[in-house]
Amino acid sequence: MWWQYALVFLGAFFFDVVPFPFPPAFTIMVFLQIVFKLNVWLVILIGVAGSILGRYVLTLYIPRIAGSIFNPDKNEDVQFLGKVLKEKGWKSQMVIIAYSLLPLPTTPLFVAAGMAKLRPLYIIPAFFVGKFTSDTVLVLFGKYGTENAEKILQGVFSWQSFLSIVFGILLLSALLFIDWRSLIQKKEFKVNFRIWK
Repeated sequence: MWWQYALVFLGAFFFDVVPFPFPPAFTIMVFLQIVFKLNVWLVILIGVAGSILGRYVLTLYIPRIAGSIFNPDKNEDVQFLGKVLKEKGWKSQMVIIAYSLLPLPTTPLFVAAGMAKLRPLYIIPAFFVGKFTSDTVLVLFGKYGTENAEKILQGVFSWQSFLSIVFGILLLSALLFIDWRSLIQKKEFKVNFRIWK
């Protein structure tokens, strides 16, 4: 029985360690809770722990990848954005919590944090608050709908989940292709597609 909870941890970790928008980790948590009839509170605790570890690892390795695939100007641009976020203090923390409450991929948030070389401890606590809250609600809804498992599984692959992935890709594209220094310092909106090495 322990291996089923290990699957919850590994599934949530895998969903949140990849550097591109993936379905939210709660989808695998709900799926495994329904299939194995697992204790919902253990699924939430173990799944959120896997998710947080996945995002932590993402913020550690993304600067190395970013340095090898993006040109120095794009890396400096995102680092500038990270510096601005850090200067905003508690306001940035509230934005992270609010964004984490939404059932949207948080990949763009962590890719930005990693590229900006923000310390993971700056972003993880606020992410934990939002992630734990949103995943608790969503997994409990999943448990409630256990009798309708077929409908829930269809919902995982619905137009809403597809839309959240598209939204995540758009956010990631905005992070990569908008010239943030020009926008913040000069109030000029510029797009630059020459970001690759």
